[in-house]
Amino acid sequence: MNKSTSMMLGTISAAAVVLAACGGAAADSKEQVIIYSNADDEAIEVMESTLDDKGYQGKYLIQSFGTSELGGKMMAEGTDIEADVVTMASYFIESAQTSKAMFVDISSDLKPLDGGVTYALPILGNVGSIFINTEVLQQKGLAIPKSIKDLTDPAYKELVSFPNIMDSSTGWLLVQAIIKEYGDDEGQKVLADLIKNAGPHIESSGSGPIKKVKTGEVAAGFGLRIQAIDAKNEGLPIEYIDPTEGNFTLTESVAVVDKEGDEALAKEMAKVIATEARSGLLEQYPVALYEGEQVKDEYVPAYLKKWDTTLTVDLLEKHQAFFKEAQR
Repeated sequence: MNKSTSMMLGTISAAAVVLAACGGAAADSKEQVIIYSNADDEAIEVMESTLDDKGYQGKYLIQSFGTSELGGKMMAEGTDIEADVVTMASYFIESAQTSKAMFVDISSDLKPLDGGVTYALPILGNVGSIFINTEVLQQKGLAIPKSIKDLTDPAYKELVSFPNIMDSSTGWLLVQAIIKEYGDDEGQKVLADLIKNAGPHIESSGSGPIKKVKTGEVAAGFGLRIQAIDAKNEGLPIEYIDPTEGNFTLTESVAVVDKEGDEALAKEMAKVIATEARSGLLEQYPVALYEGEQVKDEYVPAYLKKWDTTLTVDLLEKHQAFFKEAQR
């Protein structure tokens, strides 16, 4: 199951793909709610089935974009964007609201654990971790890593893979953990050593590292924790390891675009996605986002952490610059 990485940040020119149409319905397109989403296929399937079950079949159209492409449209077009509803990385929604004031309030009885905002509701969360191929580690005589820094040991040269923060927000989870734990100076060295060790295995896709660990091309990787849990549950020789630097998180949210009062149906569907679809999304992305939500013990990371300031596009760009500097 490909979990992570329609969260692409890099090539803005990536083509949009229409993933979900109106179920063949003959509804007038003017009557349809247009939903733009950066979510994975699995998440979109949950949204579709829930909306259909709730009687909205034929009344919406979901279009899928990479995170960077959709983020670029939001920041450039503001309320002129075609979409009525957006599901997107929460930091992009917050940045777009700050600069464009493009979303309306969507009141709800839901109580997000992080307090939340009035113009967006979280729909899913992602957590980063290390994962290893136990057979490859044994073959290579490598020690089991406990931290990201352990992966900078020369013994891991070209045997470790991670996503590039320039292309994937999963890579941002790695960089946040390094900067938070080691600061700018030591963090720069840790990241530089990690980049050297990865060599050709720095991936543009967030799901790239788990694929290489699964096939045994590399011994260890960094990516979404759920990817490793799924691989282990498939019977593969994969283990997930919570790095002592912390399991950092990113969320995605749903928001309704300001259409000058013509948002009633869009608000209904956004609330259905945030409430009725939430159980299905929580099963696919087992990160508690609201008060009262429970997940199995195996889904609770040992060192769950969040960045201590609001995640924004500006902060992402700052951390991307940190990464570029470490590449030199």
